[in-house]
Amino acid sequence: MLVDEPAAASQASGQAARVLTIRAADSEGHRSSARVLVDRLYADRGYESSAIAAAPLERGITLVGTDHDVARGTITIAFDDSHHLLADECFPDVLADLRHEGAVLCEFVKLAIDGVGRSRRVLASLFHTAFMYAREIKGCDRVVVEVNPRHVSFYKRMLGFSALTRERPNLRVNAPAVLLSLDLSYAERQIRNVQRAAREAVRIERSLYRDCFSHDEAAVIVRRLRDRTPS
Repeated sequence: MLVDEPAAASQASGQAARVLTIRAADSEGHRSSARVLVDRLYADRGYESSAIAAAPLERGITLVGTDHDVARGTITIAFDDSHHLLADECFPDVLADLRHEGAVLCEFVKLAIDGVGRSRRVLASLFHTAFMYAREIKGCDRVVVEVNPRHVSFYKRMLGFSALTRERPNLRVNAPAVLLSLDLSYAERQIRNVQRAAREAVRIERSLYRDCFSHDEAAVIVRRLRDRTPS
């Protein structure tokens, strides 16, 4: 499956527009680009990147954001099934409670954003595409993510995630982790609210939702995702 969408274009004093492309890593070349980016950026932060890259995902999809064929960001969406999620290694009790409540879960893992260039737009575009794929194509209603404690405030402030636990040791990356969760319907409402506020020239609080796709762009992406997803 291939997802190839223009996520942003900016024209700067005589220079050609630069377009970010979001695509599914459905070839060895794309998967290799994602692995290299994850390895490099996680190693820079002192994480055990080899364990992350090798983590098995029975059901999932990796998205890669490229700029002129250079990988600028990647995220993998893992879907819940009998194999469970990677977060079950550290937080099995919390995820069991969510499943008992009827939540249809997915997990965002292997997130890496190159700090060069439009990293905020890359991050927003990857998250929005991941939200749409999880909610519209796979029918998920909640996403969970394991993050280092020092990143918790960013996820809360910029995307509205909530913390489900105190930090626990994550042996997979040899670092502490906190389990965060986001209701995908909340994310959808926030995107609509931000875009309505922008049209009405209302002051918008700082968040990644300001950099997500427009309603029309999102509709095109969802349609193409449906067309390119095997039934």
